[in-house]
Amino acid sequence: MVTTKASGDEGESRALAHLQRQGLKLVERNYRVAAGPRSHGAEVDLIMRDRDGTLVFVEVRRRAGGGHGSAAESISVAKRRRLVFAAQNYLQRHATPPPCRFDVVAIDADRIEWLRAAFDAL
Repeated sequence: MVTTKASGDEGESRALAHLQRQGLKLVERNYRVAAGPRSHGAEVDLIMRDRDGTLVFVEVRRRAGGGHGSAAESISVAKRRRLVFAAQNYLQRHATPPPCRFDVVAIDADRIEWLRAAFDAL
């Protein structure tokens, strides 16, 4: 039996390989921010660097079937807020933050789709 964690890890590995074939470079995988008194914990699946220097925060979503909508449709407003929170936390490391964007890699069964600039910081 395949666990949800194993399935997610496999999806992230597929997404990473796909993005690397497109010329992006891995900066960090599974960047986590711990929960605090006024915030939930947050995680960015992949942080990549695009060819032009843009720092790309990537959410990977995977769905085995279409019974509950597509993988891309499963990203809620709350999830986007947590991603933005984690990205802001990560960017505090930089004196001058580089240009950034939020991408989604949606995996529906065997189909992989890279959605560049899928959403903006809220």
